[in-house]
Amino acid sequence: MATDPFHSYMPQALEQARLAVDVDEVPVGAVIVRRGKIIGRGYNLTRTENDPSAHAEIIAIRQACRALNTYRLEDCDLWVTLEPCTMCAGAIAHARIRRLYYGAADPKGGAVDSGVNFFAAATCHHTPEVYAGFDEAKSSDLLNQFFGSRR
Repeated sequence: MATDPFHSYMPQALEQARLAVDVDEVPVGAVIVRRGKIIGRGYNLTRTENDPSAHAEIIAIRQACRALNTYRLEDCDLWVTLEPCTMCAGAIAHARIRRLYYGAADPKGGAVDSGVNFFAAATCHHTPEVYAGFDEAKSSDLLNQFFGSRR
């Protein structure tokens, strides 16, 4: 029996998002994978760290760069539960992430397939392969539960 060479890392990104809920942060989680190994993990910590740049993607990118001792992640893939914002899309481009997989679309704050469509801009110097909709319902449910509990 042949095995599927594709493996989703969205369950690990969702696990990170759940950690954000535990510290009362917006539940967004991310992992960076290189050659089948997770080398960066992150979840939103903007309120905890008093840092508007402490998004899940940024934290995972920083960790992966430290793990590889480089600022380029050319052979790495990013899995994130929510469509990245403009800041995170910029970091993804600068790090030269190979592929981006995301869960839920973000019509308000997303910048990949929504909003500014960052990677389609003529001034964008690197465009990863983008795949949307991985475990979209799980990602959306987590966000809806979080925000619903605050209303």
